Amino acid sequence: MAVALESKTVKPSSLERVTVDTTVQEKAIAHPSDSRLYLKALQILVRQAKKAGIKLRQSHTRLAKKAATKAGRYAHAKQFKRMRRELKRLRTYLGRVLRDVSRKIAGKAALEARFARLLGLVARLLAQQPKDKMKLYALHAPEVVCISKGKAHKRYEFGCKVGIAATNKEGLFLAARAFEGNPYDGHTLQATLDQAEAMSGVEIQRAYADRGYRGHDYEGKAKVMLSGHKRGLTPTMKRELKRRSAIEPMIGHAKNDGRLGRNWLKGPEGDKINAILAAAGHNLRLVLNKLRLLFARILGLAAANLAPITRIWTPGTRQSAFKDTWIPPNRPKTSMA
Repeated sequence: MAVALESKTVKPSSLERVTVDTTVQEKAIAHPSDSRLYLKALQILVRQAKKAGIKLRQSHTRLAKKAATKAGRYAHAKQFKRMRRELKRLRTYLGRVLRDVSRKIAGKAALEARFARLLGLVARLLAQQPKDKMKLYALHAPEVVCISKGKAHKRYEFGCKVGIAATNKEGLFLAARAFEGNPYDGHTLQATLDQAEAMSGVEIQRAYADRGYRGHDYEGKAKVMLSGHKRGLTPTMKRELKRRSAIEPMIGHAKNDGRLGRNWLKGPEGDKINAILAAAGHNLRLVLNKLRLLFARILGLAAANLAPITRIWTPGTRQSAFKDTWIPPNRPKTSMA
């Protein structure tokens, strides 16, 4: 933030007027399907049992892999009755291994503590139904939620919701707050603006957001204006409200040019860290673009001041009446012919 102010990438007065929006930070997981989740849970459970020296009655790994392959093929062929039959078979295999491991570690405190988290996740996976909320989509990232933003090209996204606050004029990110679960956009406004004020050290005067923030939870001093707001706006407010949609391509650049599009860091803390780092990278790119423009101007002025001295001949004088004259870069040279 200090570098952006010192390099004049952003004006101090711009920190008082921000645009707020939310986006989805996708987690680095495979697309969650029931067959894949059942197969992975069984393979992880068998592998951990083998490492702990637990001898299972039957691992079912070969049969489970075959059933998962069949389920995928039946789903592709739209033979859903046969697909559900294979999914039921996978659930049976996973339940057998789960109960077998639970029996073998019963009464052994060390093994029970070691397998407690894994057994809890597997039991949660077996108990969940298609219409349940807060389902399990990845065993290594149980915090992942399914978020639908209404996009035509991507109906569902799996990750976490991130609240972004950027200056209305320059697009400098002041806040990037990752939220657990799938909260309503309006209920993220207070936390997002609080982080923006903490990062900039400036009290926000005006905040612009889309209509998804109707019924927001903000109780601060800043005036919140939603898109479509007409009454009581000065010409400056109207102009700034028109720039609200400019945050959309900024988020797109943060996803494509930065690391906001796919998060590889572990856990809810990794979600928060990745969002902050992606916002810092976006701000650094803005500062570098400003410095590149400044450097180009310096080179242009240097080239103009170091233009060569050219000898020209003034018409109507003797041949010896040559004189050294500096010609500006944009002035045409007189021919010596």
